[in-house]
Formats: sequence, structure tokens, C-alpha cells
Amino acid sequence: MTNEGGEAELIPGLDDIVPEPAAKPPRKPAGKNGGNGGNGGGNGAKTAAKPGAKGAAARRTAKKGARRPADNLPVARIAVDVALPHLDRPFDYLVQTELDEQAVPGCRVRVRFAGQLVDGFLLERVAESDHEGRLSFLDRVVSPEPVLAPEIAALAREVADRYAGSLFDVLRLAIPPRQARVEAEPPGEHSGTEAPDGPGAWAGYPNGPSFLTALAGGRAPRAVWTALPGPEWAAALARAAAVALAAGRGALIVVADWRDVARVDEALTAELGEGRHVALTADLKPSERYRRWLAILRGSARAVVGTRAAMFAPVHDLGLVVLWDDGDDVHPDPHAPYPHPREVLALRAHRTGAAALIGGFTRTTEGTQLVESGWAHALAADRVRIRELMPRVGPVGEDAELPKDAAARTARLPNMAFQAARRALEDGPVLVQVPRRGYLPALACGRCRTQARCTACQGPLALQSSHATPYCRWCGRIAGDWRCPECGHIHIRAIVVGAKRTAEELGRAFPGVAVRTSGRGAVLDRIGPQRALVVATPGAEPMAEDGYTAALLLDGWALLGRADLRAGEETLRRWMNAAALVRPGGPVVVAADGSLPAVQALVRWDPVTFAERELEERREAGFPPAVRMASLTASPAAIRGLLSDARLPDGAEVLGPVSAPASAASAPATLEGDAPERERALIRVRRAAGPALAKALKEAQGVRSARKAEEYVRVQIDPLELL
Repeated sequence: MTNEGGEAELIPGLDDIVPEPAAKPPRKPAGKNGGNGGNGGGNGAKTAAKPGAKGAAARRTAKKGARRPADNLPVARIAVDVALPHLDRPFDYLVQTELDEQAVPGCRVRVRFAGQLVDGFLLERVAESDHEGRLSFLDRVVSPEPVLAPEIAALAREVADRYAGSLFDVLRLAIPPRQARVEAEPPGEHSGTEAPDGPGAWAGYPNGPSFLTALAGGRAPRAVWTALPGPEWAAALARAAAVALAAGRGALIVVADWRDVARVDEALTAELGEGRHVALTADLKPSERYRRWLAILRGSARAVVGTRAAMFAPVHDLGLVVLWDDGDDVHPDPHAPYPHPREVLALRAHRTGAAALIGGFTRTTEGTQLVESGWAHALAADRVRIRELMPRVGPVGEDAELPKDAAARTARLPNMAFQAARRALEDGPVLVQVPRRGYLPALACGRCRTQARCTACQGPLALQSSHATPYCRWCGRIAGDWRCPECGHIHIRAIVVGAKRTAEELGRAFPGVAVRTSGRGAVLDRIGPQRALVVATPGAEPMAEDGYTAALLLDGWALLGRADLRAGEETLRRWMNAAALVRPGGPVVVAADGSLPAVQALVRWDPVTFAERELEERREAGFPPAVRMASLTASPAAIRGLLSDARLPDGAEVLGPVSAPASAASAPATLEGDAPERERALIRVRRAAGPALAKALKEAQGVRSARKAEEYVRVQIDPLELL
């Protein structure tokens, strides 16, 4: 360690501090087994002093007084903000007497590490350190607020190990940046909640009341919930949260986006009253978000609803965790180590003894795996109740008879869909789901049908409007001089039609009817009961005040034909989420072959059988969730290096590597040329070997980090996209 003047000091014990004799050179920093500092340890001691520096330092020390360790629990274990994988462990520092009261477990601190001041969190204080060398003192306590709760610290460590990541990467996701002015505000008061009267929306499920009874009794029921179509799902979640609060425990609800947060927020207000819960979303100002987060931390708010970042909310005495629509691809965090709320909430439920509810209009294969393993029970309505509330679904194949109506041909609508829309518009709004956003997101040669691609990066060309010039969707280059490389033709045609072009065509087919669009950049939340055509991309469908009178699900081939392991499951989820917005018995027309399993599941409104069949097929083929997989994305040399350093578990199978697309490689092309060569390899192991796989990859990353490897390998455990 060093004193305040920079002179090296020796700490033989914790009762006094003896200055190091001037005749002796400063000791070397502690090695890699030490408690703190540097690339392999170190404590900040200087290896050499300038002439006269020791005398000046001694005079300053005599004037200011030497720092002394605290009498009680003088050693603080700190999680230091370092990006190097091989330093992912706590480091020991001494707590000086003047910081004794402020340095509480969970507070933010600043410490000197490898010669620099870095941030950290104080994990715990102990009487002695296992480090045999000298320890540095804390530089300062940023705030005595214990923002890192013990439960969240242990959870973050487990999540980091589960996803082959580092502890501090998880802590960045779990704890928002500090707002000093908000932190100085007095804490609010927590008020109790009375037990709700009756099961509410859960009365429509045979096992719903028993789930609430177990929750009210302080037990920990776990269920995979297949919700009935309609808007009552938010009220059901609010009733479950009210039961948990009435039992003296907290509730945490995680949903996909801000619109779902708004719906659950409204339901919680109606169920609990004003000010008894908080909503966390990414669009909040940093000060307001931190204010609400502190209300959770301090216990004045015991019910929380939010998007994926809320999965780490420090709810006191957590009694219920909920994940709505767990198959939505926005749930996994895009930042390392890429945790999924389903896994994080399952860990929290297991660690805290809380109840767990994972639900949606459909069921994922992961949810089915939880049911088959016995971790959770199925929670669904009976077939009679489902038939009362489900819409009437009718498929129409892509090769159905061409519509005789010229307006239907203009709108690219099969005759059945056109007639259903025309009749339904007499009573209210009609929903039209289009799987692609934009105008014309994919183009091809007008003569030979070869897909039009950018000459610079080989990305797909697209059009933004009928008067625009083709441009590359990857690098943005304008391709006004494009010429087909196969036949030399200069004219293009559309391969895929987007939502904007569809809205334009529908406007011509239904003159006098308002056409509204909802998609990326302009997402509608709600619409009124007036007659209108609402063209939306999947996930952006607004709620209608009294429900839609009909829904048209167009271009089913674009969803089902994707090169993705989850194409069928994801297509069914998007279709059912849209169809659930239609009034009971209302028509839903899906443009896809009626013999396909996903279409049959939609027609029968039976996502459970589809998920069970999908899981069995993946089990036979050896794909998640029947097995555990990891993806490695980097240059070929970096992947080979990591695989050679990794001690993979027995039976591990390496697939690839193969060329990675620009999106997976996270290395977009530039205007000067192609993107750097990136590849992707997959590692497959049996489910029981998942922890061993994550440990092996994390250790290999540490080895590369200690060697100061120039390139970082992106490691993802159980990624959503495998192809």
C-alpha cells in the first residue's frame, strides 16, 4: 500500500502502521494470488521514488496523520470494475477508521487498482484477509447507500457463472447509475395490502384458485400459464400480485415492452390503488428511474412491473416472480453475458423460495421443458372456456383461387380475406399483420429473379418508398446504378412487401376507410372503436377499445420459411398474440397452408400440443432446450485458440465453425470494403453438463485474457438464434 504522499508503507498488523525504512526499496506489488490491484494483483505501491520524494511524503504524512485500519472487520472484499475475465474475483482492501461507518456491505466505493482509480461494490467485511501481502486502503466511499443487496449479489454471481460471464457485467445490468440528488431524498413509507376478494380473472382456470390459495399461504407454487385470449391477462397478473402482497411478500412482474408495462401498471393501480407499486421502463429519465429503483431497494414499494432490466429489481422478501410472453425475442439482454429473464427469475424463485408464474397466449418449448421436468405445473383453461373466447380461424393457402375482385388483387388479399375484411369493417377496426416492416425490404432482378445485393458488402437492397432509390440495408450505400450480376438487367422487382407498401395497397382497395400503421419508429398503443384498417408488424399491434372485428395474418410463408430453429414456434406466438386481440368468435384469416402444424395449432387454439411436439422433435435432433449449447463468434483464429484452451466436458460436440452473418458477428461492413471475416461455432452438450460447459468457456476466456489476446471471442450460452 502507499500512504497519502505516495510513499510505500508496511502493515505488519492491524493495530498500528510502521513506515518502511528508507534504506529498503519498496516492496513489489502482490502477485496474482494477492488480494488486490493490477493485471495479476498488486496493491498500488510504487517501485521507485523520485529524489527527495520520500522526505516530502514523510512531512505530509506527519502533518496529515497516517491512516489506520478500522478496529472491527477492517478488511473489505470489493467487486472491482475490471473488464478482464481472469480478474473476475473479489479483491481485499483495508477500511480506514474514518470510513468505518460509511463502508457498509453493498455500498459503492472507489479503489486504486493497477495504478488507476476504479469503481467497485463492497461485498462484505471480514476480520482477516487470506492475502499474505500488503493491502491498500479504500480510496473513498462514493455513497453509504447499500445499493447491492445480498440477494442480488449472490444472484449476480450465479448468473455470471451460468452464462460464462463476469460478475461486474451482471452488476452493470442490475444496478442503475447513481443520482446523488435523488439518493438524498427521504425514503417513502410502505403500507400494507388487504387480501383481494375472490380469484378474479383466475376463476376461468380450473387450477387458478388453488394457485392463489397456495400463494396466499406463503407457499411457492410454480406454474407455466397458457392464458385465455383477450385483455384479462393483465388483471390476472395484478390479482396474483395483490395476493402475494397481502401475504406480506413482494411481487416482481417482467414483461416484453413498454406497452405491456402500461397495461399491467393500469391493472395494478386498479387492484392495489395509487402509489403501491412502481413501473420500471427504459424511457424513464435517469433520475426518475433511480428514484423508483430506490423505492424498491428501501422497501417502500413491494410490487414491481418492468421490462427485462427489472429482473434484478431488489424486491424485499420476494414472494412471486412473473414472466409474461417468455418467447418474445426482446427478452434476452443484448449486453454481456446476455441473460434471459426466464432463467434469472427461475434462479430467484429457487433461491428465495418464491412462487413462479411463466405465461403467455402460447407456450414455449422451454416452458414445456419446465413442466416435463416437474419444476412447474401446467395452468390452463378447459376446452369449453377456450372455445367461448377464441376467434374463428380460417387458413387460406398461397395458391388459393385468384380473387375475382380487382380491388382484392390490388391489395394482394386472397378472396376469403378480402370478403372477411369488408364485412368486418362495418362493425369496427380490422387488424392486418404483415411480417416485414418498411416498404419493399427485399428486391430482385426483374428478369432473372436474382436477389439484388449491394456491390460493397453483399447486403440486401431495399426501397423506402415508391419514389426512392434502392439502398443497402447493411451499410446504407445508395445503389442507384445497380445492375444484375447474372444477366445485366437494370430493372428490379419486389420479393417481399413491407407494412408501408401493404398500407398503400389497402388504401386503394378500401377507398374511404382510414388506414393506420404501427411498427418500428411509430408504434400505436390503442385505437378507438371506429372502422379502420390497422396495418402492424408482429409485436406492434395496438389494442382496440372493444377488440378487433377481424384480423388478417398475411404472408405466412415469410415467417414459416425463415432459416431458424424456432421459426414454427415464433410464428405461432406472433399469430396467437394478434388473434387474441380479436373479439370472441370474430374471423381470423391466416395466409398459409392449413396442413402445417403451426396453422393447425392456431385453428384449434392449442399451443400446448404444438409445444410438446416441438420439444420432442428437438430432443430427437439434439437441439435446445433438450440440450445445452454455446455459440462462439470471432475470427477463425480466435475461435480455434479458445477451443484449444477450453477443457470441454465429456461428450461435448463442436459444430462448425461456419461463416457468421453480419448481425451475429457484430461487425458491420464499411463503405471501404467487406466486413472482417467472422465465423461462428456451436458447442453442444447434454443438459446436465451445462454448468461444466459454461465454466470451461469462462476459464478459457480467462486464459486468453491473461495472455493479453488481441481479439475478444463473443460467448453466448443458449442463444435464441442458432442458424
